Amino acid sequence: MAVVRLEKYLADAGIGTRSQIKEYLKHGRVTVDGVKCTDGSRREDYAALSVCFDGNPITCEAFVYYLLNKPQGCVSATKDALSDTVVELLKGVNTKGLFPVGRLDKDTEGLLLITNDGQLAHRLLSPKKHVEKMYYVNLDKPLAEADRLRIEDCIDIGDEKPCLPAKVVYADYIMSTTCGVAGSGVMSTDEAGAGHGTAVYITITEGRYHQVKRMFAACGYEVTYLKRISMGSLSLPAGLNPGEFIKIEKPKI
Repeated sequence: MAVVRLEKYLADAGIGTRSQIKEYLKHGRVTVDGVKCTDGSRREDYAALSVCFDGNPITCEAFVYYLLNKPQGCVSATKDALSDTVVELLKGVNTKGLFPVGRLDKDTEGLLLITNDGQLAHRLLSPKKHVEKMYYVNLDKPLAEADRLRIEDCIDIGDEKPCLPAKVVYADYIMSTTCGVAGSGVMSTDEAGAGHGTAVYITITEGRYHQVKRMFAACGYEVTYLKRISMGSLSLPAGLNPGEFIKIEKPKI
């Protein structure tokens, strides 16, 4: 941790606003190595010291990672004038500096990583890394085998280049096996009840605008429900409901 002002350290730790922190310091509610400190401009490497607020130890982590099950109706942004954002769902968390890694459409659910680690976000999103992202998809009609193979084989969705190869598996096939996705416990009750052939899992290694929807639209299908199940080493935990989140360790790329 770098040498910083005490006020900044306390603010970054989520203790309060700058004006609130001034009052806390004024009333002797902050101690550094057991000694009350009222000078918010004091500069130290506070990560190496014992800082307490009302007797409770304070820690300010350099990077934090939250895994959110994004619900429909909110946008993958830090601020939005019209809609709730995914960052606003992290109730009780100091969200300063946090941002979503990539975007899920407003009507899309599922796994979303929220962090302040820009380098890790870049590595997860870089096209050169080919990080796999798996989605559960409901379609408006059963997916023909010929179209499944077409989507897997570098389908053209109108961009400069065709998509990279994808993997598409029928959900009812997954349900009949004891390996792969079925063994990870990611299938919900709603998914299990999907019609034969209309529910699939697709794995892609890119993140183009509305990519999954456009891939199926190129073959004449409409995506009626979309949920991201995994991204790289991260998987959506069973029992984590839409709108809920958990704090996790730094993901491996």
